[in-house]
Amino acid sequence: MTTLPAKTEKKLGLVIDLDTCVGCHACVISCKGWNTENYGAPLSDQNAYGADNSGTFLNRVHSYEVQPAGDAAAQLIHFPKSCLHCEDAPCVTVCPTGASYKRVEDGIVLVNESNCIGCGLCAWACPYGARELDQAEGVMKKCTLCVDRIYNENLPEEDRQPACVRTCPAGARHFGDLGDETSDVSKLVAERGGMDLMPEQGTKPVNKYLPPRPKDEMPEFDVLAPFLEPVAEEPKGFLGWLDKTLEKL
Repeated sequence: MTTLPAKTEKKLGLVIDLDTCVGCHACVISCKGWNTENYGAPLSDQNAYGADNSGTFLNRVHSYEVQPAGDAAAQLIHFPKSCLHCEDAPCVTVCPTGASYKRVEDGIVLVNESNCIGCGLCAWACPYGARELDQAEGVMKKCTLCVDRIYNENLPEEDRQPACVRTCPAGARHFGDLGDETSDVSKLVAERGGMDLMPEQGTKPVNKYLPPRPKDEMPEFDVLAPFLEPVAEEPKGFLGWLDKTLEKL
């Protein structure tokens, strides 16, 4: 079995804004693309274009219709889910070969695929369903926070962040050191009341979720209103002549 580090130098992780996420799945596609070509074995697909298809993903987006209490309007919440890089990660301590481990330098939870036997114990231990068995390779797969990308000095500095964060068109995903109270992600969590996912599990997830704002608290405005206002109170020129002509008919 693998032991967890008593303390990590950093707590790198994601902050996901459920108020901003539009469920476009751009993060899913970019994650699949990057991790198929880089870290570890490719993420395989089985019978991709058939009726009984399946595949391995490190990040998935689920959508739920939520009905708040009272008379508040229902909301459609898009919920991205991937490994939360927990401080007390049960997937690490249950691994019989030591393939699952948590790094001391940044707190990222990874899988050494050379030592993984695909037993699936880590998937059973993870309360978030964040691990998947790659059917082609027979090894467990999970989010790596694009560890081969965030430290890659061959990339421009703006690209040294997880592919999902770099790709998100709505700016709903944020990356940084959640162990540093002065970091942008830590400030965002403090300002918006960031939450742990299923805190009752006691895993101390590093990733945080920003709650969606109730619809009734958002300002009401009609985005089409400026385009529907009349151009002129009274038609002029050709339109004015046509309007008068039609009135005489």
